[in-house]
Amino acid sequence: MPQTLTTLTETASQTAGPYVHIGCIPTFTGIEGVYPEDLGKSPIRDGAKGEVITITGSVYDGTGWALRDAMMESWQADAAGLYPGQTGADPAVSGFCRFAADGMTGEFTLRTVKPGPVPLRQGGHQAPHIAIWIVARGINIGLNTRIYFEDEDNSTDPLLNRIEQRPRVDTLIARKTGPGAYRWDIRLQGQGETVFLDM
Repeated sequence: MPQTLTTLTETASQTAGPYVHIGCIPTFTGIEGVYPEDLGKSPIRDGAKGEVITITGSVYDGTGWALRDAMMESWQADAAGLYPGQTGADPAVSGFCRFAADGMTGEFTLRTVKPGPVPLRQGGHQAPHIAIWIVARGINIGLNTRIYFEDEDNSTDPLLNRIEQRPRVDTLIARKTGPGAYRWDIRLQGQGETVFLDM
């Protein structure tokens, strides 16, 4: 006889632990031959339209220590602001990437094309952005956030405009460090804590 839903209890949460890389990106950990290449190794293929950019950064805990076991996933539109499956979307942009921090330095690198503004159904658009999901030791539930760009017009973005504590918007902005290069760090807590999203 099936139980009623009121008698079920929530399963305990677990941190990502040291094995998430083995299951999700085995080649990154040095385990060869599981897949021809790790799923989501790159969000773009040769011939992708738009400006190729590189975003580097680190994930810092509350003590300022760079996590060396962080793994991230990214989702984004192509240079025209279109997602895979939409009419006219760039077939060389999957928009999905799975990548990890370097085990020695804690620094990550995301090489992709700079996304375009994403049109909204009701008119207007979202500013160019990349959605990020983060897992690591001590994080029971993956954290969602976004990367925006300092050299884009972010003034009308509906998500950024909903952040009441305006100085915290800066935690979502990647800073240009050179041609096609940006720096964006994630701070899990404390001063400069990154804005995380419930989405």
